[in-house]
Amino acid sequence: MEVTKALAALQPLYGQDNVEIVIEDGSRVRGIVRSMKMTQALTKPSVKIERADGEIIKVPFDTIAEIIDHNSVSNEEANAAGES
Repeated sequence: MEVTKALAALQPLYGQDNVEIVIEDGSRVRGIVRSMKMTQALTKPSVKIERADGEIIKVPFDTIAEIIDHNSVSNEEANAAGES
């Protein structure tokens, strides 16, 4: 995924729980968006995700294939269930 697209998708999710990132190799990381580094010298732009077990995973933006916000899915399901 392009760096600007990844940043645009991740900014509103900063600090939110239940966000999943699919990496190009097919692996997945799900947890809380903790940090996004963009302008550090000699480093790749990346995002840090804190998993439920407390481990922090650093994912470079250029390896992100997909970003899934599971919060919006559960909110939509809750709203749909409430309307019935």
